[in-house]
Amino acid sequence: MDLPKRKPTRLREFDYSKQGAYFITICTHNRRNILSDVIVGEGLCALPQVRLTPIGELVNNAIIHINENYNGVSVDKYVVMPNHIHLIIKIDIPSGGDGTPPLQLYDIIGRFKSFTTKEYGNILWQRSFHDHIIRNINDYSDIWNYIDLNPQKWDEDSFNTK
Repeated sequence: MDLPKRKPTRLREFDYSKQGAYFITICTHNRRNILSDVIVGEGLCALPQVRLTPIGELVNNAIIHINENYNGVSVDKYVVMPNHIHLIIKIDIPSGGDGTPPLQLYDIIGRFKSFTTKEYGNILWQRSFHDHIIRNINDYSDIWNYIDLNPQKWDEDSFNTK
């Protein structure tokens, strides 16, 4: 049986260990809505709220763990949606200068996905992840706002499987 060929998701020739900011999207396996619920508030100014499920809490804590346990790596902004997460990850200092191999973005995401899947006890994530190299402050600001507004736009979100 011939399997479909996946196109590479990483930029060829780009060093993902160098300083920079990255916009990451990771989807749940089969886009199952298991991480959170988006609750629409009442009243004129009520904004939708994200209510995490128990597995969503685990994922949230694992994201916080990235900030606490990787030198020179920080998650600046994130949201845990029902079937995906968005993150802005910054690599602030080049790693590997002391003889250790550089910490690559895909290593961080791989460890995150492995840990959360093991804790969940079942397949949690779809294969791979989407990344976008944030090129400038305007790009960064647009992505920050996109993450902020993601719960408000859940009804029309392309990831929403209803």
